[in-house]
This record gives sequence, structure tokens and C-alpha cells, in this order.
Amino acid sequence: MKISFLGEGWQGVFDFPYKERNKKPRIIGQTMVIDKGLGLTEVKELLDTAANYIDYIKLGFGTSALYSANLLEKKIALVKSYGVDIYPGGTFLEIAMLQNNLAPYLERAKKLGFTCIEVSDGTIEMSQKMRKEAIDRAHQMGFKVLSEVGKKDSRDELSDTKILEQIQLDIEYGVYKVIVEGRESGKGVVIYDENGVIKEAELEKMIKGISQSEKILWEAPLKNQQKELIMCFGPNVSLGNIHPEDVLALEALRLGLRGDTLRNYIINNKKSVG
Repeated sequence: MKISFLGEGWQGVFDFPYKERNKKPRIIGQTMVIDKGLGLTEVKELLDTAANYIDYIKLGFGTSALYSANLLEKKIALVKSYGVDIYPGGTFLEIAMLQNNLAPYLERAKKLGFTCIEVSDGTIEMSQKMRKEAIDRAHQMGFKVLSEVGKKDSRDELSDTKILEQIQLDIEYGVYKVIVEGRESGKGVVIYDENGVIKEAELEKMIKGISQSEKILWEAPLKNQQKELIMCFGPNVSLGNIHPEDVLALEALRLGLRGDTLRNYIINNKKSVG
């Protein structure tokens, strides 16, 4: 399925302020969308509108277990036909690990047509041996493997040191991206406070401790988080848990087509009118 080229409708009229924004296929600047139960028509409309700006669709949590097999296969095939990766949420893998069903889980995911697997321990406790085994098995089956670090419940919160150690280990295990937990809400987890505001000291520690920033995908469901991370890292920061209705708004932020990032561009480049 071919989608019109980025900006084609306005081509030749003006340049995007942030011209360095990467186009697909890309390794950095990726966008992951969380799908909590869109129907086929809604997914098709989303992809017709925004497939150029989406790298992954995650069927959030364990929702993919609630589809009929026929509908799930159709949905996966539809997403893939637009050149977008699709995978089940990490919570689903955690349940498989709890029930000692990793192999059947991966086999079924492959048969259904998923292209990626997320390995996480946001709710369960998982040893390094089990985590590496899950990553290795998923690799062996041909999946693009994403890992996630951070706990979903603040009562289980990990120290910065532990999170950074896990990021480095996952990179050594060969994962394609390491996702920093942000939850669907973007509140009270890792770099976000209870109101969804970025804790600057926490973010600074993370930045200093990560050796390969291009490997990181930050879950950032709220607009203020997206804006701050773009202003910190630039338009090619990888962001996730983006709600379907926010995909174009996020891309506009990345390109300097919203006041927040346009203002930053004007200040940094000393631009003026007249």
C-alpha cells in the first residue's frame, strides 16, 4: 500500500522548519502508536492518513487475546500492508512467562503474523537469565525484538542505576530498541511525576548514563512530554504510546509546524519576519 509522500500536498510552497526530520524507513525518530482496540475501519483510516509517520502499532496490554482469530489476522495483515510493524503488548508476554508458556506464545505470535515482540517485566519479576532467554528465542524466530525497562507500579519503582544497567544489558542482548516505561497515562513512572511532568533531574541522569541514545524509545503519551523530549533530543527522538488521534499532531511538533517547537526553532536560528 503506497501513501502520498511526506508534505506532497504543499510541496514547493515552503520548507519545514526542521528539515532534518527523518523519513521512513528510519532507525531513529520512530513513532510507536498504542492501539487499545481500534476496529478494522478505524485502523485503515489511521493508516490512510498517517502511515508515513508510524513505525509501530502496539496492540496494548493483552488486548490481542480478546480478538477473534480471524479479525486479529486481518488487522495484523492490514497494518503490515502499509509498511508498519505490529506487536502485542509486553504484559501479554509477562503472562506467558508466568505460566511457563513462552515457546507457545512466540509460536502463535509468529503464526498470526506479528513482526515484533516486546520483552518486559513491568509487573512481574524476571531474572536476567529468563529475560535473555526470551530475547534470544524471539530473535531466533525472526522477530524484531523490543525490550522495556521500568515498573508500572510506583511501589515497585527501580533505582536509576538499575534501569540504566538493564538498558545496557538489553542493548548487549541485541534488542532493536529499549523502551523506557511511560505507561498509557504518562504519570508516576520513571522520568514522569504524578502529574505527567518530566522530572528534569531524572531525565538528566538517564541521558548521562545511556551510551547509545539512538537505541532508546521513550513512552510519551502526553503532549507536554513529547514537546519537552523533542526540544531536548531534537525531532528524531523515538517516542511511543502515542494515541492514534495524536499521530499527526506529534509529527507537526517534530517538524516545527506547531507553535511550541516553531518558537524554539525561531530562537535557536535567530529567524525573524521582515
